[in-house]
Amino acid sequence: MLYELIQWLEVNYQPPGFSAFQFITTRSAVAAAMALFISLLIGRSIIHWLERMQLREVIRDDIGLDSHLSKAHTPTMGGVIILLAVLIPALLWMEMDSVYTWMIILVTLLLGIVGFIDDYIKVVQKDKSGLHSKFKLAGQVVVGLALGAVLYFYPDFSEFNTLSTVPFLKYVNIDYAIFGEALGWVIYIPVVIFVVTAVSNATNLTDGLDGLAAGTSAIAGLILGIFAYVSGRTDFSNFLDIIYLPGAGELTIFCASLVGACMGFLWYNTHPASVFMGDTGSLALGGAFGALALMLHKELLLPIICGIFFVETLSVIVQTLWFKYTRRKYGEGRRVFLMTPIHHHFEKKGWPESKIVVRFWIIAVLLGILSLLTLKLR
Repeated sequence: MLYELIQWLEVNYQPPGFSAFQFITTRSAVAAAMALFISLLIGRSIIHWLERMQLREVIRDDIGLDSHLSKAHTPTMGGVIILLAVLIPALLWMEMDSVYTWMIILVTLLLGIVGFIDDYIKVVQKDKSGLHSKFKLAGQVVVGLALGAVLYFYPDFSEFNTLSTVPFLKYVNIDYAIFGEALGWVIYIPVVIFVVTAVSNATNLTDGLDGLAAGTSAIAGLILGIFAYVSGRTDFSNFLDIIYLPGAGELTIFCASLVGACMGFLWYNTHPASVFMGDTGSLALGGAFGALALMLHKELLLPIICGIFFVETLSVIVQTLWFKYTRRKYGEGRRVFLMTPIHHHFEKKGWPESKIVVRFWIIAVLLGILSLLTLKLR
């Protein structure tokens, strides 16, 4: 909205310096700085409000981690800070007539609302189970269905709507329209639903240690922002031999806002945390990552870009399947890990929480670099 005002002023009055805002890089930098400032500015006030309302984290006493019991008095639902810090700069600096703008804004906001309802049931209604899993899943499916329908049926996307870049292979794209263009949605839309649901839940699983989800989200957001920038430019996309996506560069601004918001949130969320993001933040962030990857046709790269989230989820799946298999075969369930998600395994081994988080951040950076290398290592 602010960008449109600046454009109007530039056309009618030509004030000096305003022409710089036509560049995505300028608007991305301003959006990141604004998101960081907003999260730092409103963070303390929101934390104090959460404390006054006694909206504190619900810690289960049966998880087997005594160190986490001290976190029971830490305010939660801090994802509100992230949502405000992401959405306000994005709405101010992204083009309002871009379908990319409204898709990513709505996906983030709607999944943030689903997460908020879950947190509300946990901390206000004191129901530790939160929003019933079938209702949470229904919310994720509806958001994924709506996103998939727009990505498939919107006329501007018809040329490449069912294509996705295959990592490490040059000039190779997977096409979901295996039954022909008329029935392409039969495969594509379920894929979109799966990606949005899987990544939002994976991010939620990762949010178990102070600063872990926020730090890794900032790294993933930065990498996706780079992909958005090069995909939205004809010169870079031609040079890198990737799908050119007109208008996708606007997503760079959203990614910049996300990175700034997560960095500002880390000011309060690093160990020992003053606030937790809760499902309000984790579901919104995860849904945004899934939507960004789908809009950029890079969903096959998600296991690398969001590698930490992927491994966290994989550890839970492996643990569950192995436990059920051994219980059926030997009469008692056995475990691969001491505890899942896998960050709890390292806690059980005696690693300090801060060491686990920093090492996971380092791994996320390495995975991010590997993701970028796929642009040329093909």
